[in-house]
Amino acid sequence: MGSNSSRIGDLPKNEYLKKLSGTESVSENDPFWNQLLSFSFPAPTSSTELKLLEEATISVCRSLVENNPRTGNFGALIKVFLSRTKELKLSAECQNHIFIWQTHNALFIICCLLKVFICEMSEEELQLHFTYEDKSPGTYSSDSEDLLEELLCCLMQLITDIPLLDITYEISVEAVSTMIVFLSCQLFHKEVLRQSISHKYLMQGRCLPYTSKLVKTLLYNFIRQEKPPPPGAHVFPQQSEAGGLLYGLASGVATGLWTVFTLGGVGSKAAATPELSSPLANQSLLLLLVLANLTDAADAPNPYKQAIMSFKNTQDSSPFPSSVPHAFQINFNSLYTALCEQQTSDQATLLLYTLLHQNSNVRTYMLARTDMENLVLPILEILYHVEERNSHHVYMALIILLILTEDDGFNRSIHEVILKNITWYSERVLTEISLGSLLILVVIRTIQYNMTRTRDKYLHTNCLAALANMSAQFRSLHQYAAQRIISLFSLLSKKHNKVLEQATQSLRGSLSSNDAPLPDYAQDLNVIEEVIRMMLEIINSCLTNSLHHNPNLVYALLYKRDLFEQFRTHPSFQDIMQNIDLVITFFSSRLLQAGAELSVERVLEIIKQGVVALPKDRLKKFPELKFKYVEEEQPEEFFIPYVWSLVYNSAVGLYWNPQDIQLFTMDAD
Repeated sequence: MGSNSSRIGDLPKNEYLKKLSGTESVSENDPFWNQLLSFSFPAPTSSTELKLLEEATISVCRSLVENNPRTGNFGALIKVFLSRTKELKLSAECQNHIFIWQTHNALFIICCLLKVFICEMSEEELQLHFTYEDKSPGTYSSDSEDLLEELLCCLMQLITDIPLLDITYEISVEAVSTMIVFLSCQLFHKEVLRQSISHKYLMQGRCLPYTSKLVKTLLYNFIRQEKPPPPGAHVFPQQSEAGGLLYGLASGVATGLWTVFTLGGVGSKAAATPELSSPLANQSLLLLLVLANLTDAADAPNPYKQAIMSFKNTQDSSPFPSSVPHAFQINFNSLYTALCEQQTSDQATLLLYTLLHQNSNVRTYMLARTDMENLVLPILEILYHVEERNSHHVYMALIILLILTEDDGFNRSIHEVILKNITWYSERVLTEISLGSLLILVVIRTIQYNMTRTRDKYLHTNCLAALANMSAQFRSLHQYAAQRIISLFSLLSKKHNKVLEQATQSLRGSLSSNDAPLPDYAQDLNVIEEVIRMMLEIINSCLTNSLHHNPNLVYALLYKRDLFEQFRTHPSFQDIMQNIDLVITFFSSRLLQAGAELSVERVLEIIKQGVVALPKDRLKKFPELKFKYVEEEQPEEFFIPYVWSLVYNSAVGLYWNPQDIQLFTMDAD
């Protein structure tokens, strides 16, 4: 790169990089490594900066791919890194900035090289690159220690054992990132990988004992949300009385051949967005989700998923069953707080879903909390801003609500939590409303959005299932929530009539023309009637189980009573309409007796009095509405592409060319 150069474009000409990737073998004991690793520049973070770096170094990487079978320099670099990590913990305790700095640089180079290797070759070829040594061309040692496995174990040890200090923050982030890169071969396959060399290493052999410790550390990294140290805290001091020869060499090379340089103005970068305020927490969560969604091996289940399914609260003193592998304990209160605070990101919502769905200990703990609004409100806000969220994020938020509403205790308690001034709800000023009524409003709004925009049947189904689960426990519904329930039914009724009219006209038209194919109005009609029936069942469930708690719903029913007239004799709805028709008839009669020109307050008073007089045995009993979330068959076909799309879009310090991605379609930057 030249002694005074600081341009990224000069990196391919840098003599140290050329030597690393060239035809000459470099012994792991050569002083060259100290010179190579003595560079200092702010690690690139944005995709633009990373793209510049990758484009500048791709020729070096490809040269190494070509020459490494003869030189073994890639393996030598890894051995240099491994030898340094053995003293890393002591270096952190002794505040040995230079040693940690150079070790980080070694890992940074390894990560950059691995990313190119994985993109451009098969896993089998990659595995061979870890075995090449300085011998005759193309030969390798088959009986040598497995360097790839040793590197993975070393990364796991680094993540779990090295204390998190200002001087170790960046190498901790780099270790997590390198593990993500190791698993990134999935990005370059259209199909979900069910057998992979990288998976095998992580699920068996020397890596397996680190499973629970790694999962626990990644969770705590997410919980703690440690921010990176201020600029310069990780670099060796500018003045050092005890730097010695190493310091002189390092600083000389740093100010000479490498030179401190900035990629696209990184040094003056504006404050990071909230979700990226902790790169370590962000990367740790992404790695955790990748590990949790690895497919099971043929002879063993995914140990990381097992660990996530079985961990317990630190306050739980009961022994782990002997049948539970990779078990550990973590502070559930801290975990709950972090999950509540981080729901703006897809990955935090996906973690919440994973824990609620797979870990019964976490689910039981969360449902027992007396401050559920701290968790539910961020989820409702995701659904409320459905236009701004991707469909997967909305779907996860909705499934979380469905899982929560499977619990009757939750359905009761949310109506006891009174909220004031929900500022993000803009359709109407809500100065005071229960959490339950707000949940109903947001779910109904999501249904209406889906009806007019996305028309996703699964979204409809899950929204209605959540409302159905809650319906028997509806309590003191806010008047606006009651109105919106009936308004949704009105919208469905109009849609039903419209489709019915279109079907009739289409049928008439077909009698005069045998050529034109008929639109499938029968299917549309069937779908809309299923939704209408579900809404009638939800209203009926509330009337049957908690009529006396919901005068506002009865008021809304009476106000829009004409809506229900057409469904009284409809064969698909006759049975479920009996109770609704009875309630409308009973209370209409009492209002008629009270005279005309009744105020809202007087009508509500009559309804409350009438509830006591209405014989409960006249209301027909129907089976309780209960819907349970069941994961689809082969869920990995959904979750693995989703997780890797999050990695692609959210990982700090990692960039992949969108044209290389096979797992999902990405637009180029």
